[in-house]
Amino acid sequence: MSEVDVIVLGAGAAGLMCALTAAERGRRVLVLEKSNKVGKKILMSGGGRCNFTNYDVTAENYICSNPHFAKAALQRYSSWDFIHLVESHNIAFEERRHGQLFCLNSAKDILTMLLDECHQVGVEIQTDSDVSRLDARAGGQGFALEVNQLGQTQTFHCDSLVVATGALSIPTLGGSDMGYEIARQFGLSLVDRRAGLVPLMFSDAMKLLCEQLSGLALEVDISCNGYAFTENLLFTHRGISGPAVLQISNYWHPGDAITVDLLPNLDATDWLLSAKSAQSKSYLKTLLGQSLAKSLVAALGKLFWLQWEDKVMADIPDSELRRIAQQLHAWVLKPSASEGYRTAEVTLGGVCTDEVSSKTMEARQQSGLYFIGEVLDVSGHLGGFNFQWAWSSGYSAGLVV
Repeated sequence: MSEVDVIVLGAGAAGLMCALTAAERGRRVLVLEKSNKVGKKILMSGGGRCNFTNYDVTAENYICSNPHFAKAALQRYSSWDFIHLVESHNIAFEERRHGQLFCLNSAKDILTMLLDECHQVGVEIQTDSDVSRLDARAGGQGFALEVNQLGQTQTFHCDSLVVATGALSIPTLGGSDMGYEIARQFGLSLVDRRAGLVPLMFSDAMKLLCEQLSGLALEVDISCNGYAFTENLLFTHRGISGPAVLQISNYWHPGDAITVDLLPNLDATDWLLSAKSAQSKSYLKTLLGQSLAKSLVAALGKLFWLQWEDKVMADIPDSELRRIAQQLHAWVLKPSASEGYRTAEVTLGGVCTDEVSSKTMEARQQSGLYFIGEVLDVSGHLGGFNFQWAWSSGYSAGLVV
């Protein structure tokens, strides 16, 4: 049997940040990771460059049943705090669109930084460790855990237990429902879970169109249920993806339609009517090919203006040009499903934040039990916000465990 002050379940972004913060305070910290490697999601994020935070982080960048819950942690440990940590390790990084910060070289730089920080303060990390039993000790004296490691059973006691097990997204990187089971065991309620930041699919004729356009990307305005984003949309052989689609997927539910503006920086009505006067002998597809890919124009022609395909602009009535312009600005699509947890970057929903202190991340009805990171009902937009939530929530718990 081993006695430690703090056990952290999960060696991902939130877990490692919590561990190093607690150990800096002199706490004896053990991190138990179920998989064979630590930080798998860190390494694959951002195309291997890790979009580790954003210059402009506010609570409005998060989806949570309590829109105020994230504020305390984000103020306690801001994106600038993490940027300073990155700079102190001389990690080169760059800013991309919308204030997103990426490693210039490799996501390995962020994981190495976290592991170096953990090593300096004596954090012990144990991989291939699966918790087979968890009990609260009598009299509120912490927790007892039975852990299976490569066929061997170990018993640990700790004062504080931190659940940083992640969620259901990308199971190949260790996503699981373990954190939710622990929450249920101690009587915490859960908010319904579903895949977020995920590509959308089609089962109708739109699927064939997407297959034909697979690999084509363009900037669009995309909207659903009152939310809108201006980002790139990518056609895939299953449907649509890209930053715009991942963002709007957080607000889409099965049965909902989404609206795509293919020409967000142009007034298509004015443009087409002016072109009719100035270039009356031109074909519509020729004009649209100046602003949209020819393959997309050809596909849209079959949907929106098949009867005018072989007519010059002078022969197309103004009313028809207005209709076509409207369709280009408001292409209504009805996805059949998302790609699900297999490719989702986050899991929406999770441990209900009403059950957890926004300052310490401690469960209100179970002393010494903490929940941090993605297991909570806090999900960020695309752009480094989910990593920032991991740093902020992990730090907040690390200050008190």
